[in-house]
Amino acid sequence: MSQNKLKNRSYMMTGIPGGKDWAKRAAARAMLRAVNFNDRDFEKPIITVACPYTNATPCNAQVQELGEIVKDEIEKGGGKAFIFGTPVVSDGESMGTSGMKYSLVSRELIADSIETMHESYMADGIITLSGCDKTIPGALMPLARNNSIGLTLYGGSILPGRYNGKDLTIVSTFEAIGTHAAGKMSDYEFRQIECHSCPGAGACGGMFTANTMSSAIEALGMSLPGSATNLAVDRKNKVSSDKKADCRNSVRALFSLMEKGIRARDIMTKKSFENAITVVLSLGGSTNAYLHLLALAHEADVDLTLSDFDRIGKKVPLLGNFKPFGDYVMENLHTIGGVQMVLKMLYEAGLIHGECMTVTGKTVEENIRSARKRPSNQKIVYSVDKPLAPPDHHIVVMYGNMAKEGAVMKLSGKEMEMHRGPARVFEREEDALDAILAGKIKKGDVMVIRYEGPKGGPGMREMLSPSSALMGRGLGKDVALITDGRFSGGTHGIMIGHVSPEAKVGGIIALVKEGDMITINLKKRTVDLDISKDEIEKRRKNWKTPADKYKRGVLAKYAKLVGSASFGAVTS
Repeated sequence: MSQNKLKNRSYMMTGIPGGKDWAKRAAARAMLRAVNFNDRDFEKPIITVACPYTNATPCNAQVQELGEIVKDEIEKGGGKAFIFGTPVVSDGESMGTSGMKYSLVSRELIADSIETMHESYMADGIITLSGCDKTIPGALMPLARNNSIGLTLYGGSILPGRYNGKDLTIVSTFEAIGTHAAGKMSDYEFRQIECHSCPGAGACGGMFTANTMSSAIEALGMSLPGSATNLAVDRKNKVSSDKKADCRNSVRALFSLMEKGIRARDIMTKKSFENAITVVLSLGGSTNAYLHLLALAHEADVDLTLSDFDRIGKKVPLLGNFKPFGDYVMENLHTIGGVQMVLKMLYEAGLIHGECMTVTGKTVEENIRSARKRPSNQKIVYSVDKPLAPPDHHIVVMYGNMAKEGAVMKLSGKEMEMHRGPARVFEREEDALDAILAGKIKKGDVMVIRYEGPKGGPGMREMLSPSSALMGRGLGKDVALITDGRFSGGTHGIMIGHVSPEAKVGGIIALVKEGDMITINLKKRTVDLDISKDEIEKRRKNWKTPADKYKRGVLAKYAKLVGSASFGAVTS
């Protein structure tokens, strides 16, 4: 390896052995000898391996084994690996509880943890692993922030669960809660769905946030082609051979990046972000992608705004027929050619920038030459000329007096022009869920869940519990839900999230009263509180900023630092 391309060859072996500069690092070398470094090792590149493992969630249960494979490959390739962990918060397990407040916060903690370890040890290269939702953007943000030489590797999707001949995901369980509460499901069937939804390791199987972000990052060029859809484990719940190969190939790619001096910001350009957005919209991805791609662009110093998502959305049709609104899961996309197949389709339609560099050292166009063409005899991914839905029919950006900075709405191909109804106001998610399960929400209502934003929550919780309960009770087409919080990738229905400005900072969502009429207009892309400007001003004068919910600790720090969801809810 060309040593002059590496920034830290002076880390351990400064100058000639025995010289003055060389002596300065003696203490560091002494400590490293205790962890099996020898004289030759001090001349090798240091590579950090971020390994967010925990046995608390299936999403990351296999990541420790992947990290060890990566570490061994680095050693075989002539490097020295420093492996370490990060926090991991399971959205599925914390959903609907106060624990969910830490989920989006953990994205920043993960990014800061990785930056701290990588920069403090002055490493030459980095590979970051990920699994659960926030570990994916969190694993890439520090590479963009510090323009590191490195790449990221997704731990892989879970296999679908099976019951009564149907594929199950974790969202099947959340929706079963509402169905059971409505008396439409027996206790036995409810338990069977719970017991069969998650058959082993890997992140949630539909086109939810984890699989959305893994697909986006492959399209962005920061992970290897094919790695987004290679499954976490096989049918015996052992790490899949494809994922083991991803580990080995990621290490080879890293050494090549180091040799060529290709850094994160050489790959993470405005055009590559446009590619990522295009893939998210075409596959029917999660609204959380808007938050995370905005945050990644912020770290990469790329000028990306909600208007870019809106502009791209007007050109990109919905092709992916994936859960939660469709029929298929990540395993099905994998069997027909994965993200590279989708990129090839989109490139041939003129919707992808083929000249963008990737971690292979090749461009997108060069990578997809060997990709499979879309199989014609399937309904997993539709063709560009005959899509599942036309452009502007998946995630749309909304404005209006309730969302002056913007909000996002997930249509997922639904034909809808307007929804107008009385506000049902809730100050926190738990109260909204209780009202749904108690049968207090009626057709036509507009549920407003506020003070759940980045500052107000704090932490911008996901509203999967109430949104799934609405679907389970058969109200998904008739009740709207508006929140300054966010939604899970598993959410579907009439849902508007990320409302900005949020309630905590005096956004109009804070001024809504029970029974006020709210209009959602899809033609105008607006969400409006239907009261006069004079009444709005009157209410604003009487409104007082609520006291902070947390006075110390992580959540208190986050609430002070975090910005608007319309800019990615970043803390810097």
